Amino acid sequence: MKLLETINDPADLRKLPRTQLTPLAHELRQFLLESVSKTGGHLSSNLGTVELTIALHYVYDTPRDRIVWDVGHQTYSHKILTGRRERMPSLRQLNGLSGFPKRDESVYDTFGTAHSSTSISAALGMAQAARLKGEDRHAIAVIGDGSMTAGMAFEALNNAGVEEDVNLLVILNDNDMSISPPVGALNRYLARLMSGQFYAAAKTVGKSVLPGPVRELARRLEEHAKGMVVPATMFEEFGFNYIGPIDGHDLESLIPTLENIKKLKGPQFLHVVTKKGQGYKLAEAEPILYHGTGKFNPLEGIQPAAAPGKITYTEVFGNWLCDMAAVDKRLVGITPAMREGSGMVRFHQEHPERYFDVGIAEQHSVTFAAGIATEGMKPVVAIYSTFLQRAYDQLIHDVALQNLDVTFALDRAGLVGADGATHAGNYDLAYLRCIPNMVVMAASDENECRQMLTTAYHYPGPAAVRYPRGAGVGAAIAPELGSIEIGKGEVRREGKDIAILAFGSMVAPSLKAGEELNATVANMRFVKPLDVELVKRLAKDHACIVTVEEGCIMGGAGAAVAEALAAEGLARQVLMLGLPDKFIDQGDPAALLASVGLDAKGIAASIRQRFSATEPRLVVNNT
Repeated sequence: MKLLETINDPADLRKLPRTQLTPLAHELRQFLLESVSKTGGHLSSNLGTVELTIALHYVYDTPRDRIVWDVGHQTYSHKILTGRRERMPSLRQLNGLSGFPKRDESVYDTFGTAHSSTSISAALGMAQAARLKGEDRHAIAVIGDGSMTAGMAFEALNNAGVEEDVNLLVILNDNDMSISPPVGALNRYLARLMSGQFYAAAKTVGKSVLPGPVRELARRLEEHAKGMVVPATMFEEFGFNYIGPIDGHDLESLIPTLENIKKLKGPQFLHVVTKKGQGYKLAEAEPILYHGTGKFNPLEGIQPAAAPGKITYTEVFGNWLCDMAAVDKRLVGITPAMREGSGMVRFHQEHPERYFDVGIAEQHSVTFAAGIATEGMKPVVAIYSTFLQRAYDQLIHDVALQNLDVTFALDRAGLVGADGATHAGNYDLAYLRCIPNMVVMAASDENECRQMLTTAYHYPGPAAVRYPRGAGVGAAIAPELGSIEIGKGEVRREGKDIAILAFGSMVAPSLKAGEELNATVANMRFVKPLDVELVKRLAKDHACIVTVEEGCIMGGAGAAVAEALAAEGLARQVLMLGLPDKFIDQGDPAALLASVGLDAKGIAASIRQRFSATEPRLVVNNT
C-alpha cells in the first residue's frame, strides 16, 4: 500500500516516522499532478506547497491549531491530507470539492478564502479569541509574497506586532510569483534578502564540518554579520520575531524549525522559500501557464489549441485597449496583478510605459487611477467584478464623488463556473448603479463590448462595462472604434403582450425564449442611465414586463426598471429574473445558469408559470 493511501487525516500523518515524510511528499506531488490533469485547477501553486503542507500538519495539532491559507488556491495537498483524497475527482465541479478552503466542507478549513491578503487578519482574530477563552492553541497564516503586496496584510501585521501574548505564526511562502510576475518594492526587498549567498554558504559549511561550540560561535558571528550587511527586516520592525529564510522543500529544515517556533510565545514570522511547479519540470519552467489549467496529459503538458475558437471577451478588451492606446496617447492601463487574466499582455508589450501593475492592491489601483485622471490622463482599470468589490469606498469617494474620468473594464461578470461563489461577479450591477455620476453598461456580444468600451472611454466621468468570462456568441467585430448613444437600448424582436427587457449576457437566451413565446425582446444595454423612454414605450404596448439579468435581483437592473415604471405611474405586471439571493457554488457555467432558470428554456418556463393563468392582454388606457 502506498503511504498516501494510509493517510485519512493528519493524525495518521503524525504517526509516521520522519524518514517517511519525504517519500510521502513524492507520492503526494505525483497524485496532485495526475488528479489536477484530469479535472483542471490550480497546479503550479499546489506543487510548490507540498512539503510545507506536510510539515504544518505534522508539527501542529490540527484542527485544534488553526491554519489559514491566504487565497487558498494552494490547498489541494491540505484537502488530500485532511480526508478528502477520494473526492479529488470532483474538484471544482457541481456538488464537488471547492477549489478553495470552505468552512462547511471540512473542520480543517478554518477560514474561507479565495481573495488575497486576508489570512493574517483572520489568524490574528483566531489567536486573540483563543487567548480570551483561555485556550492554548496556535493560529498560523500562510501568505504568499504576491498577497503581501496588499495593504490589508500590512494592516494586520501592524496590529499583530504589538500583541506580545498571542500564539500567532505568519509564514511567508516566498515563491517569487503570484498569478502574474511579481511587482513592487517588497518583491525587490525579498530578492535582496535572498541574494545573500554568503549566509547560505556559511550555514552549509557550519552544518557539515564545524564541531558544536565552534558552530555556535560561527552562528553568532553570522548574526552579527547579518546585522551589519542587511538592516533589520521590516517584519522585526513590525514587532515579529523573524526566522529565515529557509528552504520550503526541505522537510529536514522545515519540521525542526516549526517545532522550535511552536515553543515560542508572541508573534512569529517564518520566511519560507518555495518554487512554483516544484517537481514537474514543465510547470517549473512556465508557472504562469500552469497556474490554472484545464485537463491535459501530464506526459505531454499543456498543448496549444488545435484551432482557434470564438474570441473571448477578455481578448476583445485586450485588443480594444491596444487599438485605443494607438490613437490616444493619454490612455494608461492599470491592473491589480491580473495582467494575464485581464488580457493585458499585448498592451504591456506594446506600451510598457503606459502599463501599470500595482500588485494585489485593488483599493490602491482605483485611487491611483483617480490621481492619474486629475492630471488629464485617461486611465482604464481592468479588474474582475468580484475584485472591484474590494475597492468600493475608493470607487465612491475617490472617483465618483469627484466625477473623475476613469473607465472600468469589469471582467468575469456573472457566474464564473469552476471558481465558484468567491469569484462570481453577481453584484456589480446593484452596487454600481446606486452611485451618482456612474455610467453602467452590460455587453450582449463581442462587438457591442468593443463599442461600449469606446463609449465608456469617451464619457467624461466614471463608466463601467461589464462582460462575462469566456467566449461570446460569435458576433463579427467591427475594426473601427465606434461608440453607442449613452442611455439608449434597442428592440431586437417585436412580439406582443409580453416584453422581455434583457441585459448583457441574457440577451441571447432571451431572444430564444422570445421566439418561443412570441414576445418582444429588448437589448437594454444600459443599466445606468436606464433607457426610460424605451421602458415607457414597452410598458404602454405590453401587458407584462419581464427583466432578465445575470446578476443579483435585489437592487439590480430589474429593480431599476420597476423603479422607472413606478416613477412614471405605469402599473404593470413585472417579473424579475436573475440570480437568487444565495451564493452559488462551482460548476459548469451553462449548467449553473440552467439551475437558476437563466437559460432560454428556464426563462420561457418562468414566464409561462407567472403569466399563463392570467393570459395577459393589453387592457389598460395608454393615454
